[in-house]
Amino acid sequence: MPAFTYTAKMEDGRTVKGAIEAPSRSAALERLHRQGLIVLQVVSKKAASKPLFTKKVKLDDLAVFARQMATLVDAGIPIVSGLEAVADQLENPTLREVVTKVYEAVEGGMNLTTAIAKQSSTFSPLFISMVRAGEASGHLAEVLSRLATYLEKSAALQRKVRTACIYPAIVISMAVLITTFLMIKVIPVFKDMFNQLDIELPLSTKILMATSDAIQWLVLPGIVLCFVGPVFFKQVIMKNPKSRLWCHRTLLNMAVVGPIARKIAIAKFARTLSTLIKSGVPILSGLEIVAETSGNRVLELAVLQVRASIKEGENIAAPLAAGKVFPPLVVRMIAIGEQTGRLDDMLTKVAEFYEEQSETAIAGLTSAIEPVIIAVLGVVIGGIVISIFLPIFKLTQALS
Repeated sequence: MPAFTYTAKMEDGRTVKGAIEAPSRSAALERLHRQGLIVLQVVSKKAASKPLFTKKVKLDDLAVFARQMATLVDAGIPIVSGLEAVADQLENPTLREVVTKVYEAVEGGMNLTTAIAKQSSTFSPLFISMVRAGEASGHLAEVLSRLATYLEKSAALQRKVRTACIYPAIVISMAVLITTFLMIKVIPVFKDMFNQLDIELPLSTKILMATSDAIQWLVLPGIVLCFVGPVFFKQVIMKNPKSRLWCHRTLLNMAVVGPIARKIAIAKFARTLSTLIKSGVPILSGLEIVAETSGNRVLELAVLQVRASIKEGENIAAPLAAGKVFPPLVVRMIAIGEQTGRLDDMLTKVAEFYEEQSETAIAGLTSAIEPVIIAVLGVVIGGIVISIFLPIFKLTQALS
């Protein structure tokens, strides 16, 4: 039987704390009221006990929550009961605690949108707006199901990008570690030997020795930079609007990575806006949410410019074309969607097309990177070996 911790006041005004077992939180409240206690707080022990290391709430976890709630609401189960049931089944302790807080707020008389909005650190503006639209329209189950589908597709695309980056990152890291080990451990041994023999070294060997000396001085600063650099980049550079805009614009204009990043951004834009429009969110609110959740400053400014133009009475296609961020194909498809009154369906087609394009481009890049990395690694290691053995060959010939 589930256990709950409670805080309550007795008739004489004293505050008491304790634990109680009950089938549900409602049953625990009823038992405490029968004891003459004025209940201040009742929390499930699962939610009350925080683990030492809390897990971050991922898109997959939010998708599971939205999918389960959609199923329960569609089956006619009240939202309060649904939240209680889902909270007990969630594996992520952070999300379980958040959903328990939402459940307690809804049980206290708050509507679902307001309760979720209070947990804005976990639920994005997109999530909150769609729940609000679902409650307002009376189609909460359908909207939650659509939201779950959106989160599942977004999580799948993230996984594919992450998976494509893992192999090159591992190979490059191993290459850097092996090269650094050779430079700081192996090369100095040969350097001492060559100095004792007092022979004239080839140019490549001299360059190798000088590089080894420099790397030995740079190892400690390099290690510090590996830890401090990402934090500085995230907390300082990416927090500044101008530097963030420059970084995102540079990313989109890069030779190989840029087109892939642009395809992913367009797919996310189209998928998000399509989901919001289908859920009944107004176009202006939808564009504001899309800009906020775009993840790219260049795209964010372009979408905000589109929103401002629509507010002044223009259609969506013209300002999209003027921004020069979206390809002509996307602009034409959105214009057709506006003319036919099927903008949401056309945005879905755009999202599916660019998601497929992104996956193909990522797979192609991964396949192309593998031989390039191996070739570079072979040249570096081979160059080190040749530079080491050239003086030895020269010395052997002289002795012969």
